[in-house]
Amino acid sequence: MREQQQRAIPQGNELQAQPIQSENLLKSDGKAHGSHSCHSCHTHEDTEGHNNHEHKHEHHRHAHSSTKRQITLIAVTAVLLAAAVLIERYCALQTWQLLLVYLVPYLLIGTGTLKEAAEGIARGNIFNEHFLMSLATIGALCIGFLPGAETEFPEAVFVMLFFAVGELFESYAEGRSRDSISHLMEIRPDTAEVERGGQTRTVTPEEVSIGEVIVVRPGGKIPLDGTVIEGSSSLNTVALTGESLPRDVEKGDDVASGCINLSGVLRIRTTKTFGESTVSKIIRLVENADSRKSRSESFITRFARIYTPIVVSAALLLAFVPPLLSGNGFASSFATWLHRALIFLVVSCPCALVISVPLTFFGGLGGASRRGILIKGSSFMDSLANVGTVVFDKTGTLTRGEFAVEAVHPEAAAKPGSAAPAAITEHELLHLAAHVEHFSTHPIGEALRAAFPNEATDGCSVTDVEEIAGQGIRANVEGRTVCVGNARMMEAVGAAWHDCHRTGTIIHVAVEGQYAGHIVINDRVKEDSAEAIAALRRLGVRDTVMLTGDREETAREVASRLGIGSYRAGLLPADKVRCLEELLAAKPRGNSLAFVGDGINDAPVLKRADVGIAMGGLGSDAAIEAADVVLMDDRPTKIATAVSIARRTLRIARQNVWLAIGIKAAILLLAAIGLGTLWLAVFADVGVTVLAVLNAMRALRVQE
Repeated sequence: MREQQQRAIPQGNELQAQPIQSENLLKSDGKAHGSHSCHSCHTHEDTEGHNNHEHKHEHHRHAHSSTKRQITLIAVTAVLLAAAVLIERYCALQTWQLLLVYLVPYLLIGTGTLKEAAEGIARGNIFNEHFLMSLATIGALCIGFLPGAETEFPEAVFVMLFFAVGELFESYAEGRSRDSISHLMEIRPDTAEVERGGQTRTVTPEEVSIGEVIVVRPGGKIPLDGTVIEGSSSLNTVALTGESLPRDVEKGDDVASGCINLSGVLRIRTTKTFGESTVSKIIRLVENADSRKSRSESFITRFARIYTPIVVSAALLLAFVPPLLSGNGFASSFATWLHRALIFLVVSCPCALVISVPLTFFGGLGGASRRGILIKGSSFMDSLANVGTVVFDKTGTLTRGEFAVEAVHPEAAAKPGSAAPAAITEHELLHLAAHVEHFSTHPIGEALRAAFPNEATDGCSVTDVEEIAGQGIRANVEGRTVCVGNARMMEAVGAAWHDCHRTGTIIHVAVEGQYAGHIVINDRVKEDSAEAIAALRRLGVRDTVMLTGDREETAREVASRLGIGSYRAGLLPADKVRCLEELLAAKPRGNSLAFVGDGINDAPVLKRADVGIAMGGLGSDAAIEAADVVLMDDRPTKIATAVSIARRTLRIARQNVWLAIGIKAAILLLAAIGLGTLWLAVFADVGVTVLAVLNAMRALRVQE
């Protein structure tokens, strides 16, 4: 079990060859300063590097204080607005005097928006949400001076006030979404204690070379990948794998950077530089995940860039064309149509779409990361959600990729007069085989010794060990000649061997030339592989296929045991690509195909599939580099979890799209026939945005 836990930690996850800037993921994108991040309309570029860890914490403190300041500003503005309404009601002021009264709360809450609009115009980015809000509210302040028009001063202030409330909700939601991923950033170590010249020195992890010895004390993070050379402890691996159960390690175990040492002091000899360590590669993957937009996000972005100028043009036409065509004259009807145009501007702002959709996908990425599923970008959410065919590699994916004793079959009785025992037991047969393989470095020898762990300490005498090429090993165990090998060895010593009904690698044993039995060794199937296939079927995945280079009988047994729909055996890497091309051509239109693998030979197939899923714990660097999704704990059941998360994320994103479009269309219709008000327009814009953002936050909650 300890070995299983050990291998579940990712080692060598090469993901992206880019500079490490972990704090980039935590930047506020202007949020901390109260700016409304309607991303397709206006983008804040953070040009300052965030490589300093202390700066990161300072940045968080600044963001927190800015949020408090924004709440205070909203509260003060609300009080001033209420006071202005009371003054208007009980004091007989002229229109220009009322304007001055309302300008106080308006400028207090709206200066930031007006400034953003001006900066956008200066940069040539005119058509953003700040421009729309500024244009609408300034128009509302001015409309009262037109002949026959009523003042809209409270409405103008309220639009700006509610706009700020929407920004606050958005900022909070984005912070929650980023926090869902930023927990991975906490695994980055600040320092490393390295032994040099007989002393322990504290240095940055980047300064430690391969082969140096580092000391990790209880409570400290392991800064670099390496091998334990002294000490034993328990490691918290939750940030890497999503698993809460601590992993025990001792001398000789490999450990991954980013794990937290819980108990004993460990001395670790490093095997990778910091740039190539597990923690660095995970950080790079997470940072780059936000750079790949889904098809839904890309559409919304393109839509907003075209939509916003059209809206402004339509509002101008609505304000000027009907009065020009009116039989009552331009001056008498202009105020009415200007009011409708202002409503049109407020309602038409696409903030709910361009904010909530990316926020939904980001929340989905964060929720997945908390389960040890790292998706390299929201673009792969679309493909994951539409998976209809899942193709598996076998070794290292559905199986552990390591030999283990599966069955021991001794002969019921030996021939009369032989030196073999009359009724050899399973324990005795395994005992003899393990002793003969004592000095072997072959995986089969390791499997036999693992199945009989007290082999090295039971005091049995093993002499005259001879390895016979292509056959097996012969040795003298406690005065008896024991041969362990294949059928050819049995024939060579004259033992009457027979085959086994089970599939796997059959190891035959002969004692003093007499057949004593055989041992079945197989690649162990992962405990949750069968459940993974069943879970995919429950999700409606139509086809499951296994591609393997193993023998036909082995592939058939594994496929049958796990309930896999079909399999293809004896494949070379080029054959796997060919088979995948055939499966891609045969899959239904609108469905995507996912390939799950772990080895170097799987890299071409992972790249060719619609979605490549790599096993991160045991997986090779090449496979993880080529994959679109990385399972950090090598559990096949996480595939179904990833599909569920993707489908739920897309469902929430679609809900937000239809919510925004439906409500805006209804209120635009009311405004066109004269039944709309600015109060209703505010709800259609900022209110819908708040609802969409709150709905998007549901993507953070991961369901089984």
